Amino acid sequence: MNQVLLFSPGPTEIIIILLVILLLFGGRKIPELMRGLGKGMKEFKNAQKEDDEDKKKDEKKDE
Repeated sequence: MNQVLLFSPGPTEIIIILLVILLLFGGRKIPELMRGLGKGMKEFKNAQKEDDEDKKKDEKKDE
């Protein structure tokens, strides 16, 4: 049997995990955490785009 399927959480486990997170952080703190996570992802994508643009510029200089 595939080992990955043995440890995959079902809907009940996911609901329990979400409830525990809600209890630990509270209803007001979760939107702040998600906002911070979204900003971090946005900054990462922007840095990745800048890196790709820098590589393209370097390749054009080498030609």
